[in-house]
Amino acid sequence: MEDQLNTTKPEQKKKRLLSVDALRGFDMFWILGGEKFFAALFIITGWSFFHIASLQMVHSTWHGFTAYDLIFPLFIFLSGVSLGITGKPLSHYPPEKAKSIVLHGVKRLVILMLLGIIYNHGWGKGIPADIESIRVASVLGRIGISWFVAALLVWFFSERVQWIVALTVLLGYWLLLSSVSIAGLGGGDYSADGAINVWFDQHFLPGAILRDKAFDPEGVLSNLPSIINALFGVFTGRFIIKYSANALKLTSFLILAGISMVILGYVWGIFFPINKTLWTSSFVLVTSGFSILLLTLFYVLIDVVKIRAWATFFAVIGTNSIVVYVGSSVVSWGYISKSFLGGLINIAPPGWSSLIFFGGVVLFQWLVLYWLYCRKIFIKI
Repeated sequence: MEDQLNTTKPEQKKKRLLSVDALRGFDMFWILGGEKFFAALFIITGWSFFHIASLQMVHSTWHGFTAYDLIFPLFIFLSGVSLGITGKPLSHYPPEKAKSIVLHGVKRLVILMLLGIIYNHGWGKGIPADIESIRVASVLGRIGISWFVAALLVWFFSERVQWIVALTVLLGYWLLLSSVSIAGLGGGDYSADGAINVWFDQHFLPGAILRDKAFDPEGVLSNLPSIINALFGVFTGRFIIKYSANALKLTSFLILAGISMVILGYVWGIFFPINKTLWTSSFVLVTSGFSILLLTLFYVLIDVVKIRAWATFFAVIGTNSIVVYVGSSVVSWGYISKSFLGGLINIAPPGWSSLIFFGGVVLFQWLVLYWLYCRKIFIKI
């Protein structure tokens, strides 16, 4: 546990970008309960803007893309950015140091997968645990797999090979889903019951599948393209370090890259639909493009222009993101909010009651994170 509970040291601060921590916190803010604010504000004001925004705070039903679909891939992308900023080939280290880095990477992967099972309430349908009802696939597990494979590529292969892998996986995944058919599944069928992902999860995914569907949204096959979200983060982080002294060149390139990827993703989506559950290649490009644009905005405001006061609110969340995510499953923040603010919630008019309730949900989580932040307690894996 020693390397999970660390105090930030002066030399570590130099490697951290406040914009990355703040954007990670902004991303997690919507998981805290922030996604409910727009619906409450629409009831209060009647403004169509808030109604449109609230519709973006739910996942796409199948094909398509909403802002809420960006939360997960943005987190994977940011894990790659941190890797691109600090990660180096293992040949740069003494053998013992290189070995410890790899072992820590394996440990991180295992812990994230175990935490993912806990988040899914890993005891299955009761105690003693029903092994067959335990959902092994998870959001945290996918984050761990994506980061670990991207880390292996950074540690053992050249940047050229990393780019070849990214392009090969995106094109190969498209060809696999569009052309290969097994047991009547696949061959261009991108439906929830007919995609080739069904066959892979039914044969290779242990435990239960989310909501007893045909295949899991964090299933076996769709792990492959999610790795590329992390790799695009690696490339972005590496570029930021390389051109940090030339803010104009850096931001111009990132904006151009982000817009180009979004456009290319939507064009590709005509032939290979943008789909979060399948995690299609077009979805990778669209989400990576938007991730780059968001990071560029945060980087310019926070690390270039130095407008930082507002960033602390999100950095408090971003520096303990694992606590945020796991805590949202194991702690009833809604009960805590009602316990402290129930009087106001009960007497408030419609809209205001929801705003107070969800405001309390966010506030009490943030206060816990702020307590950790002020004491420089950052729980990392």
